[in-house]
This record gives sequence, structure tokens and C-alpha cells, in this order.
Amino acid sequence: MTGFGRGETTTDEWKIEIELSGVNRKQVDISVNLPNSLLEFETEVRKLLSESVSRGRLGAKITLTHNGSTEDRLVFDQKMAAQYVKAAKSLSKDTGIETRLTAADLFRAPGLFRIEEATAHPADLKSQLFKALDQALEQLVSMQQHEGEHLRRDLLARIDTIVNEVSRIRKLAPTVKDAYRKSLHSRLAEVGLEIEPNDERILREIGLFAERSDITEEITRIDSHVVQFRSYIQSNEPVGRPLDFLCQEFNRELNTIGSKANDATIAQAVVNSKTELEKIREQVQNVQ
Repeated sequence: MTGFGRGETTTDEWKIEIELSGVNRKQVDISVNLPNSLLEFETEVRKLLSESVSRGRLGAKITLTHNGSTEDRLVFDQKMAAQYVKAAKSLSKDTGIETRLTAADLFRAPGLFRIEEATAHPADLKSQLFKALDQALEQLVSMQQHEGEHLRRDLLARIDTIVNEVSRIRKLAPTVKDAYRKSLHSRLAEVGLEIEPNDERILREIGLFAERSDITEEITRIDSHVVQFRSYIQSNEPVGRPLDFLCQEFNRELNTIGSKANDATIAQAVVNSKTELEKIREQVQNVQ
């Protein structure tokens, strides 16, 4: 699920800033960007993030800024500078060519000057790092929960639509056999075959049709799936994968009903249900 969180902590010398950004993705993918001074904590940071996110791509950007009294300083290598001067004098003496060194020449000489940056000690920053991470996670989870509530209402409304369509199917199912019986007698009459309504052959054919077109089991399983779906959607635990599985089971039962019922009205109710189910499946990919 999408979300953003930010955390910040400071010490006398350092400021730690953390930004977490989560986007929808079927699998979990965690990316952590740590400054070199805090790299030893990457495993612990990843573990904490993975415990908070079960699906989606989560990026963590962590920056460390020096804000204390200890300043970066310029370091001058005097011994090496003396060697440069000595080498210049030796070259002048050996070749007879006057060689004069200036301060500007020394600044251009490699290795004489370097910047010595203020050093961060990881052990001193660990507690502040995870304090900032907790802040960022709290914001991220809060945003995801807000989105999740909207998503929950949408999914429940769509499952209610499917329930209504299945209720139509349930009412129509008993009429299918009678419709088939009337259709069979009508077709026989059209070709000039006079057969008694209680003819054993007709009754056997109608019985076989009724057995083939019976969708009682499929409707019962859909009822069970609806109960499970609503239970999962009200849970505070990660339910994305169970809901995805239930959508597959819904689809399986609806396909079976469509193929067995042999009725245009029931077929339309199946199509309507599968339309809603496809929208549910798309949304479920965003659920943790």
C-alpha cells in the first residue's frame, strides 16, 4: 500500500533524517540507503521494516548531517612539503636551472593537503537512528491505515454486490429444470413427436439434466467464501494473500455455475459477479 513517513532526531553533533516511501507491489521489496557511518545497522533496519510491511515496495532514505561544534579541517603534510622543496633545490643544483617554488605551487602538489571530516561514531548514534525510524514508521503505517479503511469499505461494497447476484442465482436455480422440461416438450412438438409428459424417457432426460445443472454445492461454497472474505477484511493482520486466494476460489465457483446452469439469466448474473470480482482482485493486490 502507498504511504510516506518521515523521522528526525538530533544529537549535539549530528542530525539523522529518515524518509520512508511505500508503493503498491504484489511481493515485498525493501530498499535501504544508509550513509557509510551507519552501514553496520543495515541488517537491523531491514528487519524492523520487514516486520512492519508484508507486501509492497518500501524505500528507506537515511541521511546523516554534521551540525556540531567539531568542524571539518584542512590538514597540511609538512614533511611531504619539505620533500617537495628539497627536490626542487636538488633539481636546480643538478641542472643549473633556477627552480623557484611558491605557496601556490605547493597547493597544486598532490598529497600535501586533505580535508579531515568530522567522524561519526556508530555506537553513539544507534539509539537516535532507531528513534527516527520509529517516527517514520508510525507516520507511514498511519497513512496506510487511512488508505486501508477506504479500501476496506470499497471491497465490502463489491462483495455485497456479488452476494446480491448470487441470491438471484439461488432463486433462479430451481426454475431451470422446469424451463428445460418445457423447452424439451416444445422441441418435440415442433418435430411432430407426441410423447406423454410422464413418459419414462422424458423423465429420465429431465432427471439427468437436473443432476448436471445442479449448482447447490457451488452456491454453498460461495457462501462460505463470503464469510471468510468478510472475516479477513475486518482483521488487523496481513490478509492480502488469503484474499487473493479467495478471489481465485470465487472465480472457480462462478465459472462452474456458468457452465452448469444452462440459463441465460443466471449467466448474466455470473457475468455481473465476475465483473465485480475482477475489480476486487485488482484492489486486493494493494492489500498487505
